[in-house]
Amino acid sequence: MKWSLPLAMLLVLSLAPMARAATEADYKAAYAAAEAASKEAAGMRNQWTTTVSTLAAARKAGDGGDFDRGVAAAKEAEALARASIFQATSEKEAWKAMEIR
Repeated sequence: MKWSLPLAMLLVLSLAPMARAATEADYKAAYAAAEAASKEAAGMRNQWTTTVSTLAAARKAGDGGDFDRGVAAAKEAEALARASIFQATSEKEAWKAMEIR
């Protein structure tokens, strides 16, 4: 009975995924994906300003060697860019439903 709690804790800790620090390669891949999505949104003329500032923050963090923060910001920038792309494509025809007839 005395060993059940420590054994259970050991089992839980051994099964938990290990957190690892992001590498420069992780950062570069995340930044490239975010930049591509941002360019696609800009090509649709629907790029959000928050995407640009978040992408700049990712670059600043990556250039400073903080790859964890760089990856997180790049993923956020990619999500923002994809959301702006979704908005542009969904509203391409949706405005017609709101037109006064």
